Amino acid sequence: MSLTHFDDSGKAHMVDVSDKDITSRIAVAEGYITMTTETLALVVEGRADKGDVLGIARLAGIMGAKKTADLIPLCHPLPITKVSVDLTPDHDLPGIRISATVKTTGKTGVEMEALTAVSTAALTVHDMVKAVQKDMVIGGIRVTLKDGGKSGRFEA
Repeated sequence: MSLTHFDDSGKAHMVDVSDKDITSRIAVAEGYITMTTETLALVVEGRADKGDVLGIARLAGIMGAKKTADLIPLCHPLPITKVSVDLTPDHDLPGIRISATVKTTGKTGVEMEALTAVSTAALTVHDMVKAVQKDMVIGGIRVTLKDGGKSGRFEA
Protein backbone atom coordinates (compact mmCIF):
# COMPACT_ATOMS: atom_id res chain seq x y z
CA MET A 1 0.00 0.00 0.00
CA SER A 2 1.35 3.43 -0.91
CA LEU A 3 0.68 6.71 0.84
CA THR A 4 -1.49 8.84 -1.41
CA HIS A 5 -0.30 12.21 -0.11
CA PHE A 6 3.19 11.73 -1.59
CA ASP A 7 4.11 11.82 -5.27
CA ASP A 8 6.56 9.47 -7.00
CA SER A 9 9.53 11.52 -5.80
CA GLY A 10 8.33 11.55 -2.18
CA LYS A 11 7.07 15.13 -2.10
CA ALA A 12 3.81 15.94 -0.34
CA HIS A 13 0.94 16.83 -2.64
CA MET A 14 -2.83 17.15 -2.61
CA VAL A 15 -4.43 13.97 -3.94
CA ASP A 16 -6.18 14.36 -7.29
CA VAL A 17 -9.79 13.25 -6.74
CA SER A 18 -11.14 14.52 -10.06
CA ASP A 19 -11.69 11.00 -11.44
CA LYS A 20 -13.44 9.69 -8.31
CA ASP A 21 -17.18 9.16 -8.21
CA ILE A 22 -19.42 11.47 -6.22
CA THR A 23 -20.96 9.39 -3.42
CA SER A 24 -22.64 9.92 -0.08
CA ARG A 25 -20.03 9.79 2.64
CA ILE A 26 -20.12 9.72 6.42
CA ALA A 27 -17.53 9.63 9.16
CA VAL A 28 -17.88 9.33 12.92
CA ALA A 29 -15.07 10.11 15.35
CA GLU A 30 -14.82 9.99 19.12
CA GLY A 31 -12.58 11.14 21.93
CA TYR A 32 -12.67 12.32 25.51
CA ILE A 33 -11.33 14.81 28.00
CA THR A 34 -10.69 13.69 31.56
CA MET A 35 -10.98 15.94 34.59
CA THR A 36 -11.60 15.72 38.31
CA THR A 37 -15.08 15.00 39.60
CA GLU A 38 -15.16 18.56 40.98
CA THR A 39 -14.41 20.08 37.56
CA LEU A 40 -16.94 17.78 35.92
CA ALA A 41 -19.57 18.96 38.43
CA LEU A 42 -18.86 22.60 37.46
CA VAL A 43 -19.41 21.71 33.80
CA VAL A 44 -22.53 19.59 34.32
CA GLU A 45 -24.15 22.03 36.74
CA GLY A 46 -23.42 25.05 34.49
CA ARG A 47 -21.25 26.79 37.11
CA ALA A 48 -18.18 27.42 34.95
CA ASP A 49 -17.23 31.11 34.91
CA LYS A 50 -17.04 31.21 31.11
CA GLY A 51 -20.60 29.90 30.62
CA ASP A 52 -22.22 26.89 28.98
CA VAL A 53 -19.17 24.69 28.46
CA LEU A 54 -20.92 21.86 26.61
CA GLY A 55 -22.99 24.14 24.38
CA ILE A 56 -20.04 26.29 23.38
CA ALA A 57 -17.83 23.22 22.82
CA ARG A 58 -20.55 21.71 20.59
CA LEU A 59 -20.59 24.85 18.44
CA ALA A 60 -16.78 24.94 18.36
CA GLY A 61 -16.71 21.33 17.15
CA ILE A 62 -19.14 22.15 14.34
CA MET A 63 -17.05 25.17 13.36
CA GLY A 64 -13.88 23.07 13.51
CA ALA A 65 -15.32 20.53 11.07
CA LYS A 66 -16.19 23.35 8.66
CA LYS A 67 -12.64 24.78 8.86
CA THR A 68 -10.70 21.53 8.46
CA ALA A 69 -9.31 22.36 5.02
CA ASP A 70 -7.96 25.63 6.46
CA LEU A 71 -6.12 23.74 9.22
CA ILE A 72 -4.86 20.52 7.62
CA PRO A 73 -2.65 21.39 4.63
CA LEU A 74 -3.58 18.59 2.21
CA CYS A 75 -7.32 18.30 2.97
CA HIS A 76 -9.77 19.17 0.23
CA PRO A 77 -12.41 21.80 1.03
CA LEU A 78 -15.69 19.88 1.08
CA PRO A 79 -19.37 20.78 0.90
CA ILE A 80 -20.35 19.43 4.31
CA THR A 81 -24.04 18.55 4.49
CA LYS A 82 -24.23 17.65 8.20
CA VAL A 83 -22.17 18.00 11.35
CA SER A 84 -23.36 16.88 14.75
CA VAL A 85 -21.27 16.93 17.91
CA ASP A 86 -22.36 15.21 21.09
CA LEU A 87 -20.70 15.84 24.45
CA THR A 88 -21.70 13.39 27.16
CA PRO A 89 -20.63 13.69 30.78
CA ASP A 90 -19.19 10.41 32.06
CA HIS A 91 -18.79 10.25 35.83
CA ASP A 92 -16.85 6.96 35.57
CA LEU A 93 -14.13 8.59 33.40
CA PRO A 94 -14.49 11.24 34.98
CA GLY A 95 -14.85 13.67 32.12
CA ILE A 96 -16.65 14.29 28.86
CA ARG A 97 -17.00 11.82 26.00
CA ILE A 98 -17.19 13.50 22.60
CA SER A 99 -18.60 12.12 19.36
CA ALA A 100 -18.88 13.84 15.98
CA THR A 101 -20.72 12.77 12.84
CA VAL A 102 -19.98 14.46 9.52
CA LYS A 103 -21.68 13.87 6.16
CA THR A 104 -21.10 15.03 2.62
CA THR A 105 -21.83 14.10 -0.95
CA GLY A 106 -18.53 14.33 -2.75
CA LYS A 107 -15.40 12.75 -4.14
CA THR A 108 -13.50 12.29 -0.88
CA GLY A 109 -14.32 11.37 2.70
CA VAL A 110 -14.93 13.41 5.83
CA GLU A 111 -12.79 11.53 8.36
CA MET A 112 -10.55 14.52 8.97
CA GLU A 113 -13.57 16.76 9.50
CA ALA A 114 -14.98 14.38 12.14
CA LEU A 115 -11.59 14.16 13.88
CA THR A 116 -11.22 17.94 13.80
CA ALA A 117 -14.71 18.39 15.26
CA VAL A 118 -13.87 16.12 18.21
CA SER A 119 -10.47 17.75 18.73
CA THR A 120 -11.86 21.27 18.60
CA ALA A 121 -14.68 20.43 21.02
CA ALA A 122 -12.21 18.87 23.47
CA LEU A 123 -9.86 21.85 23.22
CA THR A 124 -12.77 24.19 23.87
CA VAL A 125 -13.77 22.29 27.01
CA HIS A 126 -10.16 22.57 28.16
CA ASP A 127 -10.04 26.29 27.43
CA MET A 128 -13.27 26.98 29.27
CA VAL A 129 -12.31 25.26 32.54
CA LYS A 130 -8.52 25.47 32.59
CA ALA A 131 -8.74 28.16 35.27
CA VAL A 132 -9.95 25.54 37.75
CA GLN A 133 -7.95 22.57 36.45
CA LYS A 134 -4.77 22.69 34.41
CA ASP A 135 -4.01 18.97 34.15
CA MET A 136 -6.99 17.74 32.12
CA VAL A 137 -6.12 15.09 29.52
CA ILE A 138 -7.49 14.89 25.99
CA GLY A 139 -7.28 11.46 24.40
CA GLY A 140 -8.74 8.54 22.53
CA ILE A 141 -9.42 10.56 19.40
CA ARG A 142 -10.11 8.15 16.55
CA VAL A 143 -12.37 7.39 13.62
CA THR A 144 -15.01 4.83 14.57
CA LEU A 145 -16.97 4.76 11.30
CA LYS A 146 -16.28 5.69 7.72
CA ASP A 147 -18.58 4.84 4.83
CA GLY A 148 -18.87 5.80 1.17
CA GLY A 149 -16.39 5.89 -1.63
CA LYS A 150 -14.14 3.30 -3.23
CA SER A 151 -12.68 1.86 -0.05
CA GLY A 152 -16.12 1.06 1.35
CA ARG A 153 -17.12 0.80 4.99
CA PHE A 154 -14.83 0.84 8.01
CA GLU A 155 -16.03 0.32 11.57
CA ALA A 156 -13.71 0.31 14.57
